[in-house]
Amino acid sequence: MFKKIVLILITTTALTLNVNAASDGELLLKKNNPAEVKECWEGFNRASFALNQGLDKVIFKPVASVYKKIPSPVRVGVSNSLDNLSNLVTIPNNILQGDFALAGVNSGRFIINTTLGVLGIFDVAQAIGIIDYEKEDYGQSLAKAGVGPGCYIVLPVLGPSTARDTIASSANFFGGDAWYNVTVKNDTNYFKDSDYYTSKVTGGVDFRAKNYDSIENLEQNSLDFYASVKSLYLQDRQQKILNSKKITETQNDSDWEEIDN
Repeated sequence: MFKKIVLILITTTALTLNVNAASDGELLLKKNNPAEVKECWEGFNRASFALNQGLDKVIFKPVASVYKKIPSPVRVGVSNSLDNLSNLVTIPNNILQGDFALAGVNSGRFIINTTLGVLGIFDVAQAIGIIDYEKEDYGQSLAKAGVGPGCYIVLPVLGPSTARDTIASSANFFGGDAWYNVTVKNDTNYFKDSDYYTSKVTGGVDFRAKNYDSIENLEQNSLDFYASVKSLYLQDRQQKILNSKKITETQNDSDWEEIDN
């Protein structure tokens, strides 16, 4: 019951604020301006960032380097499947943001790719012309409802985020992520807890492999790698909230915050 109440409160807040504030694009731009995001816990953030760097060097980087050697069709299939699963969070957020047409398109994509595309391995929907697709999450919904990002935070293992997005991500565990519901939350005969966690770890490896060279170049050419990653993340997050196609300064992959959710 408590979980349902929390989810209802988050949803109600988002919808209420959406009526009052989300239509102002300039307000969204200003509130989510990377320069306006506060650095409240720099000591903790840098320690967490150092921990994540250590884990990356010991685990994610070596695994990603091996993953990159897997034949491209296999990697594309894995990436497609992960993208398909992300629809289970995107669709309810399309609805929260009032994008009912896009919610319908993404629902169609999910149904087609899950069935004809063999659990999303093949992007059949795009092949037949259903190409409109923007990932959305509860942090984006709150942002569009007028909620500011709050303080920047680096989460152990999960990486960069903001106070708003960290709180919003908890909605996934209160019923906001259907994939979590049918794997971890509910005891079903078709999926196990490990299926959910495996998909998240695979998503992290897939992300690291996609951005392998970009991350290496950024680290080598940055006087302060922590500050560079912070700037890059906040720029990319702003563009996603605005649904902008603009490419951030040093990153051209569309999945920069993928592992945060």
